[in-house]
Amino acid sequence: MPQHIGIVACSAEGAALCYRTICVEGAQLLGPHAHPEVSMHTYSLASYMQCIYRDDWQGVAEIMLSSAEKLAKIGADFLICPDNTIHHALPLLEARSPLPWLHIAEVVAAHAAERGFHRIGITGTRYLVESEVYPRKLTAHGLGYLRPEADERQAINRIILEELVYGVFKPEAIATFQQIIGRMKDNGCDAVVLGCTEIPLLMNDANSPLPTLDSTRLLARTALHRAVVD
Repeated sequence: MPQHIGIVACSAEGAALCYRTICVEGAQLLGPHAHPEVSMHTYSLASYMQCIYRDDWQGVAEIMLSSAEKLAKIGADFLICPDNTIHHALPLLEARSPLPWLHIAEVVAAHAAERGFHRIGITGTRYLVESEVYPRKLTAHGLGYLRPEADERQAINRIILEELVYGVFKPEAIATFQQIIGRMKDNGCDAVVLGCTEIPLLMNDANSPLPTLDSTRLLARTALHRAVVD
């Protein structure tokens, strides 16, 4: 019997892509129309952002923990969070969590190492790229990394929070990402992590100067494999 996946959601577009990937690709492992049981709980993104804006990561952790407790009560076996930024708060709650978590950056770092990449460009909100969420996991797998420059961080952050989370995808945003990723390539990166779960709705291997590491789908596929195979 497949395990029950619990999704601690934050932003709608990334969570929806993660959920859809699990449900659609479940058929590859379980047969036509089949997928594991999936439950998702979402507090308002505004609640998370109010904490993030005031650098209150303990507050973020408490919101995540509340979602985790709700999902545990309805039978989830393990948890995933299709939001890179709030993984910064995960260490603050894991010891109290009723269920184990898959860590999105660990999933991405392991995949990057398996594919033989060496230096990874990091994209995402400025809160993510200025944190140690990805550097810590990439370094543990022997991988180098490059963060965006200060002006690039601001540009990416604006696109994510003013456009992507609202389902707005503009050609100008693609051009901005292409320019930033192109600079990362020129500075020795051989892959780029799409470290906001909405970015894969805008960027992919077809329009990126570097091979992409799709954090949303990689997390979903790892959760699916764990639920069905492990």
